[in-house]
Amino acid sequence: MQVTCIFLIQNADFLRTMNTASLDPYDLALLTALQADGRSTHQQLAERVHLSPSQVGRRLAKLEADGVITGYRVNLSPQALGLGVLVFISVKLAHHGDTIIERFREEILLLEEVQECYSVAGEADYLVRVVVPDLPTLAEFTMKRLMRVPGVESVRSNIVLTALKREGPLPLSHLR
Repeated sequence: MQVTCIFLIQNADFLRTMNTASLDPYDLALLTALQADGRSTHQQLAERVHLSPSQVGRRLAKLEADGVITGYRVNLSPQALGLGVLVFISVKLAHHGDTIIERFREEILLLEEVQECYSVAGEADYLVRVVVPDLPTLAEFTMKRLMRVPGVESVRSNIVLTALKREGPLPLSHLR
């Protein structure tokens, strides 16, 4: 299981200097097609974007080398696997020293129920996406595991009732 933890980038200049101009319309078409169906073969992609399969392969290799494509994965159905409760938990730390932040990061990476963890600005310090089988398991996870992570002062849970949109493709229109 992979857990994604994203921490605040201290240098905003890094974001401004990222080079996205190297993506041409064929690259954008490939990315759009892959987001719709990640199992597409080079032949299928070639037909969709009007390139040869070998050109598709070279472009995909470059997009991977440039870090635009960061990996491939299978999306599993949480409900089919008995994970019926999705919850977003806001976590507030007692204080913000380097040691406590690093310890929080280390501990959160060990919790398999945690699917994503983001450092955020606002009332909370972190926003954590968690999946569990049921509400009693959520209560146990929160009280006996999450609340015992060093430095955690408080948590606030928002249980998802209905997912209107999940794991949508990244918007690429700003690159056209």
